[in-house]
Amino acid sequence: MYSSILFTTMTSEYQSSNASDPYKHLNVTLNPDGTLTRHISFPSSPAEPQLTTDSQLTLSKDIPLNPTTATFLRLYRPVSPPTQKLPIIIYFHPGGFVVVSATAGPMHLICSEISAQTPALVINVEYRLGPEHRLPAAYDDGVDTIRWVRDQALGTGLDGSEEWLTEFADFSRVYLMGSSAGGNLIYNAGLRVLDLDLDPVTIMGLIIDQAFFGGIERTEAELRLVNDHVLPLTASDLLWSLALPLGADRDHEYCNPLADRHVSYKEKIGRLPNSLIRVNGEDPMADRQKAFANMLESHGVHVTRKFYDEGNHCVEMFDPKKAQIFYNDVKNFVCS
Repeated sequence: MYSSILFTTMTSEYQSSNASDPYKHLNVTLNPDGTLTRHISFPSSPAEPQLTTDSQLTLSKDIPLNPTTATFLRLYRPVSPPTQKLPIIIYFHPGGFVVVSATAGPMHLICSEISAQTPALVINVEYRLGPEHRLPAAYDDGVDTIRWVRDQALGTGLDGSEEWLTEFADFSRVYLMGSSAGGNLIYNAGLRVLDLDLDPVTIMGLIIDQAFFGGIERTEAELRLVNDHVLPLTASDLLWSLALPLGADRDHEYCNPLADRHVSYKEKIGRLPNSLIRVNGEDPMADRQKAFANMLESHGVHVTRKFYDEGNHCVEMFDPKKAQIFYNDVKNFVCS
């Protein structure tokens, strides 16, 4: 029942968006001091550490990550986990590095469903946003999260061991998953941790869902879907202007990993783990996402493609049938 109400609420907002004014479309106001007021677009969902209803899919709890940066994690476990240890999926939410929270209703529902259906332990990360914390702040938070999981595996966490991880986690099967900006984030965080000693943690794969990329030169899909009702080009450009380092353009490596001028990290790309790349055909960034998949493969990364002809950007937040396809794709990749 909750899922139906939430999807109905999200669909209503999705259909009433305003593509002509990117600030109105994103429901934000830029303040004179350069900070952003984010007007609530999605209802927040609390963690559910106790079983309160028969229909509850998972238990969840909030855990501090880094007190200095005020980041935190929301950890999910199935209500009735199986006897065997569970993989860990570290999830980073969409929002163009500027809006949305890990506690937003759609994010809470997605993580709960994936935890229950895979089954897996899911870690939903509340990372820092621009323009208050421009990139690479979010990437740093991603690295912090992976280090936190390693410390949990070693039993060296500052606050001791998290009991759900101790009891249920298989630290040899860790996956990084992100939608939109989250997909961009796990690619960049994944590159950053390649040279870290993560033992006994093993990152088995990346689940890159409709990654948020851009560039100065427009693609055919961007021009065709310039006034897309989910992510019009004006809104995408605004998000990048608020997220990128000051003075950077859209061919910066954080935005456009395909730009020829980025050579500093290219030798690392082939060391990335197996990657699931999901693309929806009605996403303005579809061309970039497909080219990104080809780039990974050209560097020797094993790529599993899930390219769909239909579906807007982040459609799984609005359409329960598309959401179920997403959950199935994740389960099949993690359990293969």
